[in-house]
Amino acid sequence: MESTSRIREVPGTLGVRRYAAGALALAAATAVWWAATPAGPPAARISGSAENRGNGVGDGGDTADFSFVAHPLSPATLPGDRRLRPVAPGYANIRAWVSSTGAGVALFDADNEVVSDDVCLVDPRRDTVTVGPAPGTPRTYRPFTLTTPGREPYQAPTGCLPADLDQDGWQDVVVYYWGRSPSLFLRVPWARPSATAFRHRELVPVPEVWNTAAATVGDFDGDGRLDLVFGNYFPDGVRVLDGGAHDDAHGDARGEAVMPGSMSDARDGGRDRLYLATGPATFAEAEGAFDEAGGTGWTLALGTQDLDGDGRPELYVANDFGPDRLLVNESRPGRVRFREARGTRHLSTPRSGVLGEDTFKGRGVGFTDLNADGAPDILVGNTTEDHGPNEGNFAFVSRPGGGLHEGRAPYDDRGEELGLSRTGWSWDVKAADFDNDGDDEIMHATGFVRGETDRWAQLQEAAMANDLAVSNPALWPNLGEGDDLAGHGANSFLTRGPGGRYTDVARRAGVGGGTVGRAFAVGDVDDDGRLDFAVANQWAGSVLYRNHGVTAPFVGLRLRLPAGPCAAGPRGRTPTRPAVGAVARVRLPGGATAVRQLYPANGHNGVSAPELLFGLGGGAGGGPLPVELSWRDACGVPRTASVPVEPGWHHILLTGDGASEMERP
Repeated sequence: MESTSRIREVPGTLGVRRYAAGALALAAATAVWWAATPAGPPAARISGSAENRGNGVGDGGDTADFSFVAHPLSPATLPGDRRLRPVAPGYANIRAWVSSTGAGVALFDADNEVVSDDVCLVDPRRDTVTVGPAPGTPRTYRPFTLTTPGREPYQAPTGCLPADLDQDGWQDVVVYYWGRSPSLFLRVPWARPSATAFRHRELVPVPEVWNTAAATVGDFDGDGRLDLVFGNYFPDGVRVLDGGAHDDAHGDARGEAVMPGSMSDARDGGRDRLYLATGPATFAEAEGAFDEAGGTGWTLALGTQDLDGDGRPELYVANDFGPDRLLVNESRPGRVRFREARGTRHLSTPRSGVLGEDTFKGRGVGFTDLNADGAPDILVGNTTEDHGPNEGNFAFVSRPGGGLHEGRAPYDDRGEELGLSRTGWSWDVKAADFDNDGDDEIMHATGFVRGETDRWAQLQEAAMANDLAVSNPALWPNLGEGDDLAGHGANSFLTRGPGGRYTDVARRAGVGGGTVGRAFAVGDVDDDGRLDFAVANQWAGSVLYRNHGVTAPFVGLRLRLPAGPCAAGPRGRTPTRPAVGAVARVRLPGGATAVRQLYPANGHNGVSAPELLFGLGGGAGGGPLPVELSWRDACGVPRTASVPVEPGWHHILLTGDGASEMERP
C-alpha cells in the first residue's frame, strides 16, 4: 500500500549531505516453503524518545508507542535446511553470492472476503510457494502450495504477485522464477482455497529461461486492463542454478556463466519485459517497450507510481551494478512508450547522487511524501555498511518545475539530510503509517550473506577491479559456506522526529529481526485499523508482525471496480476487484489534503494489500471527511467522484456512474 502524499507545512532545509562511494551487489534466487505455527511472544514496546542507531541522525523524539506481536509464517529451522543452492559450475566459487536471494511475500484476499488476510510466501529453503491464512486471523482453510507442472530442479521461485488477471473478481497469482518464465495461477471462482482452486497457465506458450528478480502490475497503456512488468537479473538463457550446466569460452545452449561487465555501468543483464493484457488472463509482450531507455540492466526492484498526475503510471527500475532508470509513461491503449527522465546535477551534487546517473546497487524502491508538497517522492535501497561500501540509500525528493516528459526528473537526493541513507545492505523499502499519526514510517529489509568469516576485504578488492575482468565469475573472490557479508544487521523501522529527520527504532520496537531480510508486505490483516506487516527472510523463518500499538483515528479505503470486461457494467451483486491505479485524496479537518495511490506491487518481491489507509492523528474532528477519487474504468475511461466518509474502513465501488459504499460480504 504505497504511496502517500501529505500537504502541510514544509520543514526547513536540514544539514549538509555526506556521500560515500563503493561497489557491490547481489545475485541469486530460489525457493519456498511454509508452515503456520502458534504466535510468538509480544514484542517490546517503545515510547518517548526514539533510538538513534548511529545512522547519522540525532534529533529523534517521536513520542508514539509502537507495539508488535511476532507470529511465525514458517519455522525458524527445518530438517535438512540448506543455506546454499546448487549452482552452475561456473558460479561454484561464488555459490553463497548466487544463493543470496529468492525470498518473497504478498498479502492478498484468497477467499474473497474483502480483507487481505491471506499470505503468499516464497521460502528458498524448500523452493515452495505457499498460500495460507495470516496468523491470528480465522483459519477457514489449510495452507497449500502452488506447484508449476514440469518445473525443473534449476527453476526456483523468487516472487509471488497477486492480481485479478481475468477480471472475474477473484485474486489470481503470478509466480516468477530464476530459470524459467513466469506462471499464472488462475483462481477458480467460489472454490474453497486450495491447490486445485488455482489453475496453472504459462505466461509464455513455450517456457523460456528467464531470471526474474522483481515484478509489478498496473494499467500502463490506459485501456482499463492490468498489465505485467518483469525485471530480470542474469541474462536470458543463463541457467544459474543448473548444477549440470556446462561452461566454456563460447557458452552453450544452457548459457555461459557470466557476471556483469561493469561494477558501475553494467547494461548486459536480463531483458526487462512488459506484457500487455489482451483479454481475460491473456497477455502479449510489448516488444521493444524499454529499448529507448535500455532494458538490459541487472534489475532487482520495480516501482509503479503516477508521478505527474496524468493517470498513467511511471516505472522506476532499480538496477544492480549500474544506473537506475525512471521511465516516464507516454503510452496509449495498445501502444507502449516510455521516455527516460534524469535528474539535474547541482554544484554540490556528486554525479552518483543524480537520479539516473547513479552507480550504486539499487535493490528496493518505494514511495512516500518527504517534503510535504503533495507529490510522491522516491525511496531507493542501496548498500550502506560502516566497514564496507557506504553508498547511501536514496531519498529522491520532488521539487517544482516538472519536465518529466522533456526528460528532466525534478528530484534531488536528500537521504543523508533526512536520516534515511544509512541502514545497512538494503533491499525492499516500504513506507506506511503504522500509528495513524499522519506521517509514514519507513522500513528497509537488510542483510546479504550470513556466516562467520568476514569477506569484506576480498569484496573491496573486487569492487576496485578493472571492468575487463569482472564479467568472469572465476575471477571473483570466493564466497561460500560460512562466509559473511553484511549478514548480522537488522531491518530498519524509521520514524520521523519533530525536526523532520528520521530515527531508527526497530530494535526497541522489536521488529528489527535477527536474520537477513528481503521483502515486506503491508496490510491490515485483522481489520482493526492498525497496519501490520510481513517480512520474508532469506534462509530463515519468515514473520508476520501484528500491530498492537497505540493508534489514532483513520480512514481506510478498499476501492473496488466491477468485475468483468469493458462495458460489462455492474449487474446486481457482481463480484468486484481491487481498483489498482486508483488515487484517493482525503481532505483533513485542518485543511490539509492527504493523497495515496493504489499500487500494491512496489519494490523487491514484497506485495502489499490492495488498500489505502490514511492516519488522521488527533485531528479527526466530527462529521464525515470529503474524499476525492480518480480512476480508470474497465474501458480505460478516466473517472472522478467525491464521497464523504466517516473514520473507519470503507468498501467503495467505483463505476462509470460514480462511487458508492458497498455492504461488506
